[in-house]
Amino acid sequence: MPDLGATLRDAVRRLRAAGVDGAEGDARILLLAATGLDRVALIRDPDLPVTPEAALRLEAWLARRADREPVSRILGRRDFWGLGLVVTPDVLDPRPDTETLVAAVLDGLGARRGAPLRLLDLGTGSGAILCALLAELPAATGWALDRSAGACAVARRNLAAHGFAARSLVIQGDWAAALAPGAFDAVVSNPPYIESAVIPGLDRDVREHDPLAALDGGPDGLAAYRLLAADLPRLLAPGGVAAFEVGRGQDGDVAGLMRAAGLAGITTHPDLAGIARVVMGRVVP
Repeated sequence: MPDLGATLRDAVRRLRAAGVDGAEGDARILLLAATGLDRVALIRDPDLPVTPEAALRLEAWLARRADREPVSRILGRRDFWGLGLVVTPDVLDPRPDTETLVAAVLDGLGARRGAPLRLLDLGTGSGAILCALLAELPAATGWALDRSAGACAVARRNLAAHGFAARSLVIQGDWAAALAPGAFDAVVSNPPYIESAVIPGLDRDVREHDPLAALDGGPDGLAAYRLLAADLPRLLAPGGVAAFEVGRGQDGDVAGLMRAAGLAGITTHPDLAGIARVVMGRVVP
């Protein structure tokens, strides 16, 4: 039987030959998942044999990754904010950039983080943002909305898996149209923001595996923000904060929409690459 080290080298070679970016990292993750081992075992025991069953699993997964299926889709899970989340074809694959949104909201809440806050996550998808916020805000409760029944099911599953079922409510609906006014201390959203005409040119990893409804932001990418920003004064309690993830170069337009809706204290927050990724504002008490 081949050993771990040789199997990893072969997996890396195959993914590189297929033109996969990050081939070494992807090969390592898939090998460890196929064998049920951890990173320490790979470093400590590279001569450990790989069983035929694990080799078959890895073979199938490498073929899928070479065909540009993301690793998170292959394994059905994604780590976000230190939480393991289920991902399915019904939801957007949570990206590390979205952790910027979580950090910005926590910073914006400041000294209120220990209070019994009411949170709203619009277009929740996998529930990643709400899961992360509830993990950091132990007295908070949260509502999550999504138009997709499949996404709602995934969000409920993830919230329950991390012990947040009793502190959350997942509702299928069209943005916040059915919600009562003035109910929330924080409203967050990572809405679709890619221009419709750009979508056919996206990497296959994205355009073939993320739901179109979670990507398509209309002709200029701002369709969802116009709806959401206009509704913020109705949804937010006095002193409440709102934060949106935005695409590259959209921060100015989204900030303008929030100001036009009457929000104050507009700030932008960069991701790890220095790109303005989050726009946040608040309702003046």
